[in-house]
Amino acid sequence: MGIPQPAFYIFKCEQSAPPGMPKPSCVTDATRDLFQHLGMKLMEKGLIATVQPVRTACLNRCQQGPVMLVEPGHHMYVGLTKEKIDRIIDEHIIGEKPVAEYLIADEFWDEALSPMQAMKMAGR
Repeated sequence: MGIPQPAFYIFKCEQSAPPGMPKPSCVTDATRDLFQHLGMKLMEKGLIATVQPVRTACLNRCQQGPVMLVEPGHHMYVGLTKEKIDRIIDEHIIGEKPVAEYLIADEFWDEALSPMQAMKMAGR
């Protein structure tokens, strides 16, 4: 038997906007340790072998930050705190039920466009 694939990937935005930038940042002094907290909780629960946390750059939902994307399923969580991350791990990752009240609102996270649809919209 080989090494199993992760059951989940958690992409945590680690974008930090320079001072004076008009858009908000997912990483501030108050939220700098959220990725470390995510990793520690996954290790504490024995999930690090099946859940892969990934630091990523901007996920283009800056107004909703800090954000993270859980795959599979395209579940975008917003306004993260350590307490929210704990609940997402317990209910979504372990319990297999996304935490609806932490998910991004539909007006900010519509259905995905296929590459063909995107090309048509761009006039190509």
